[in-house]
Formats: sequence, C-alpha cells, structure tokens
Amino acid sequence: MSFINYLTRIHFAENVLEDALCAELDACGARHPMVIADSGSGAGTLLDRLLSAAPTGSRIEVYDGTPQNPGEDTVAEAAAAYRGARCDALIAFGGDSAIDLAKAVGIAVSHDGSLLHYVVTEGGTRRIRKPLPPLLAIPTTAGAGSEVSPMATITFEGHRKLGLTSPRLMPRAAICDPTLTLRAPPNLTAACGMDAISHCVETFVGASYNPPADGIALDGLRRAAVYLERAVSNGADLEARREMMAAAMNGALALQKGLGGVHALSHALGGLPGHDLHHGMLNAVLLPHVLAFNAPAVGHRYRALGEAMRLPGDDDLLAAVVGLVARIGLPTRLRDLDIQEDAIEIAADLAAKDHANGTNPRRATAEDYRRILQQAF
Repeated sequence: MSFINYLTRIHFAENVLEDALCAELDACGARHPMVIADSGSGAGTLLDRLLSAAPTGSRIEVYDGTPQNPGEDTVAEAAAAYRGARCDALIAFGGDSAIDLAKAVGIAVSHDGSLLHYVVTEGGTRRIRKPLPPLLAIPTTAGAGSEVSPMATITFEGHRKLGLTSPRLMPRAAICDPTLTLRAPPNLTAACGMDAISHCVETFVGASYNPPADGIALDGLRRAAVYLERAVSNGADLEARREMMAAAMNGALALQKGLGGVHALSHALGGLPGHDLHHGMLNAVLLPHVLAFNAPAVGHRYRALGEAMRLPGDDDLLAAVVGLVARIGLPTRLRDLDIQEDAIEIAADLAAKDHANGTNPRRATAEDYRRILQQAF
C-alpha cells in the first residue's frame, strides 16, 4: 500500500536556532521542557547555546545521558526524570539517538505498559493513540533525519533493535540549523552522511508508488554525492554542512515509502552484545551488498541512482558506493568493525524478522541475509 503525506514543519537556515526555539516553545505553551541531549554530538558549547536561547522565564531540565544506541533502560531513566520534574514538553538536541530517545520517552510518559507493546513488529503502531508531549527536534548531525520522521529505533532485551512508528511520533517542529553541525568530527560526519545516502537509495528503489518521495530521495542523493566528501574533509565548510543537512532531511522525508535490507541488517547488527556500532557505519558497509541482492528486482532503477551520483553511464553503482565509503575513511568490510563470523547467524535471523525487511523490494529470507552478511564480512 502506498501512502503519501507531507505535513512536517521545518525551520531551515543558518543561525535559526534562537528565534525558532523561542517561537516554537511559545506556540505550544511549554514553560518547563526537558532537553534530551547527546553528549557525543557537540560537547558543552552547543548545549550552552541551546540553553541560552531558551525564552526568559522558562525552566529547562537536561537529560544528557543518551548513548549511541539507546535501550529500554535509558528510556525508563529519562522518562522517570521527565515525570519527576513535571516537565511539559521535550526538546531533542543532538544526533539521531537523542531524537529517537526523546520520541520513545514521549510514549513512555503518555502510555501505559511496556515500551515493547508499542513496537511495529508487535502491532504497536495502532496502540499509540494518546497525545504525546510536544516534541521539538534539533539535530546536530546530518544523518538519519529523525527530526522529520515519525519513526524511532530502540534496543530491547535480547539485543534487538526494534522500530517504533506512529504519526504521533512526528516532532511538532524541526529546527535544522547547519551551524550546529560545524563541530561534528570527520568520522561522525562520514558515518551520518552514509546513513542519509542509504535512506535516499533504499527509499528510491522501494516498491510502493510515491512519486514525490522518489523525487525527494534523488534530490537528497544528488546533494550528498557532491557535498559529503567536502563536509568530511573540511568541517568548517558551511555550504557542505547545509547541503548534507538537506540530504539527511530529504532521505527521512522519503521514508514513508519504507526501507529495506540495509536497515534490516544494520538494526540486527547494531544490537549485538559487546558492540556499540554506529548505524550509519553499518549502512556504509552493507549498502553495496544489498544493492547487489536487490538488482534482479529493481536493477532497472539503478541508472537513475547513478545519474544522481554523477556517474558516467557505464560506471558501476556498487563499485562507486564502495569507492565513496573508502574515500571518506569508513570501513568497507564487517570484519573491520570487529564483528565476528559467529554473529552472522544471529543477525541473519533478526534481520528476517525486522520491520524494514517487509518493505525490501526483493523478498529476503534469513538464508538470503546470511549470504549477504558472509559477502560483506
């Protein structure tokens, strides 16, 4: 089934943070919001800037314990802090993990029972019925674009990264200020950028009919293909930072088409015990291998992807992706991420059950994912 819906409210400009934050907090009547911050996305100076921008008279609570892959325990801890301080809104400030955590906290403080009850694979979307606290999303990286999507991913017991999806999880507003990304280090910039690219690619080749999403995805890929290497090599390049933030936004706006095998696998690997793997870094390794698997079903769409990446007509898309990943300094094999071969069996089974597998353009079984992982190893 295809569903087309573009109702996201976005402030997008350099140095827009201050005016937009005051306007949005005033609009929703919030006087005691909680900031869910990611300490790994910009150090204290960015958080200081946010707190200084808050309207006079507002009381800001700060939860800055967001890990790279937040789990149920983190959600419970942040939700308890929210309730204890009697907050009236949420401000997600940081990378995609902070925004996902804030969305999950919104569910936890407004709905009863276990968070697991609300995940997609448990039929939880229809159970997210009550209004959530107002959420403002302010990214400090250019990656998954969670600031403009109704989705979040949380790690649950058994090392399962599971999705939460509902229109109620869409932030009330996104404040996209590229100046907030200027301090992101090269490796983080590269990994986040590949997350944005994987969104653009997977949504474009998705099977559902959504012409606006296709156009948005290709536009995002065009921007990332030009500007990602610039942003990695020179973090102070504001033009590159702006265009990568736009690419991340585009990739997330196209998510309503659904994702696919890259994300099914990266969710499975991202929850592995003893690892704290960046989602975008996993996507970078997996993308060419899933493209190869999906080629029999959607290979006819790869020419448009190649054109968006400015490849000559006879250039191989898969090789171009591998080359880009290498040039921006990311690993190109799973073994380079210290993933062991014995993890393949576990991850393959988890990927087959992941919600993103349901929208992969070619049917993929656990055995298919096992072969893909072995090829990527």
